Amino acid sequence: MRGLLPALWDRFLLYLPLALMAVFALTSYWMVRSTPPPPQASLEQGPTHTPDYFMDNFSIRNFDRNGRLHADLRGKTGRHYADTLSTEVDAISIRSVDLQGRLSTATALRGLANEDASEVQLMGNATIIREAQTKGAPGASERFEYRGEFLHVFAKPEVVRSHLPVDIRHGAHQFSGNALEYDNVTQVLQLTGKVRASSIPRAEAR
Repeated sequence: MRGLLPALWDRFLLYLPLALMAVFALTSYWMVRSTPPPPQASLEQGPTHTPDYFMDNFSIRNFDRNGRLHADLRGKTGRHYADTLSTEVDAISIRSVDLQGRLSTATALRGLANEDASEVQLMGNATIIREAQTKGAPGASERFEYRGEFLHVFAKPEVVRSHLPVDIRHGAHQFSGNALEYDNVTQVLQLTGKVRASSIPRAEAR
């Protein structure tokens, strides 16, 4: 299992955290520039967990220096909280494209990111899909899916965690466990709890 999945996660996670950081940073910058300053608050009043601005049915796109679409974040409703410096998005959907043109999507019922998007949580029917690649090694050409109720992505260090059951599918191969931790630096994937694996051997060419 450690020989197959780490390489796949490595390719997938190489671009997703960077895309998330860029999109959420752009979101915060754009909203701060376009939102009127709030009324002067009392010096004795501390921050409360109340949104200081909202976004409805929004879409934010990030392009590279050549004008190529790098990431597209969409949401039904977005709320920014000044006390925790976080952004909460309902019906979050993120599409990112790597340098090879390979599409990755991440969706969930709700998403939560900190101010610089170095931590992003996908909650409720969380799904990450890396589409098949037409060029390259056979093992890298198949579709990759991750499904669960929770996914916590750390950009620095490059770690993905889930304390809830997860299902992983790579082509015809399927894996599941009660919890997940993947470290992209050490390329170690850990599935704990009740772990199951179903692997179909690749047919040999004649």
